[in-house]
Amino acid sequence: MTDAPYTPPKVWTFDKENGGRFASVNRPTAGATHEKVLPVGKHPFQLYSRGTPNGQKVTIMFEELLARGHPGAEYDAWLIQIDGEQFGSGFVEVNPNSKIPALIDRSRPEPLRVFESGAILLHLAEKFRDFIPRATAARAECLSWLFWQMGSAPYLGGGFGHFYNYAPEKIEYAINRFAMETKRQMDVLDRRLKDNEYLAGAEYTIADIAVWPWYGGLAEGKLYGDSATFLDVQSYKNVQRWTAQIAARPAVKRGRIVNRTSGDPASQLHERHDASDFATRTQDKLVKQG
Repeated sequence: MTDAPYTPPKVWTFDKENGGRFASVNRPTAGATHEKVLPVGKHPFQLYSRGTPNGQKVTIMFEELLARGHPGAEYDAWLIQIDGEQFGSGFVEVNPNSKIPALIDRSRPEPLRVFESGAILLHLAEKFRDFIPRATAARAECLSWLFWQMGSAPYLGGGFGHFYNYAPEKIEYAINRFAMETKRQMDVLDRRLKDNEYLAGAEYTIADIAVWPWYGGLAEGKLYGDSATFLDVQSYKNVQRWTAQIAARPAVKRGRIVNRTSGDPASQLHERHDASDFATRTQDKLVKQG
């Protein structure tokens, strides 16, 4: 750490001692670092993920589909720890970008990989013809908000979240830059939700399922330490109404704890292989069972 101004070198080189929470696994190259075959369960869908906001999108979607009466949406959710497991050969085969979540659709004659959370949500919505409007205008609105999330959340997570909560030093310029953008995004949502129950209009869709784990989590005060106070999230009244409404959905309550490994043990279901796991295999129950 130094107070001297930083002058970028002519050619950047990788410095493994760059600090930060994820410094030990960050690297400037892709591809596998070790051999590891992924497990395969009994259900049509095999999800390899972790209970981050991006992971929650997909587990919430699966739980919503099952609650809506789509038994073909049964899934196994395998935990991928973001400590290097994402660079195993099996995972890289499913997602060459080495990011969770990654999905194998085995309901087909030939298994199909799908990676990137937005692509997975769209794949499932189209496959089951649910949580995506069929009318052209409503569908366009839904997809616009879905892709808004994909383009906007990196400013919240990799931008604000990193510099406010994870960076090895507090950099005023970086925090101010991304705090301003995060608040602008919250205002975008708040204005949209002022006159609409959900992001695509009157219907709950994959747009809400994509946006809620990030911006609803922020509104609930569950992301990045005391960031909710710092960003005054309570002032976004329409976002708060929408957040609470979605948080109350039983499928959301289930989906948000799948592959979760931190917080209250009762809110951690490290892996999900059967609907009964929510009643019998959360961490608090496993500890009691010894």
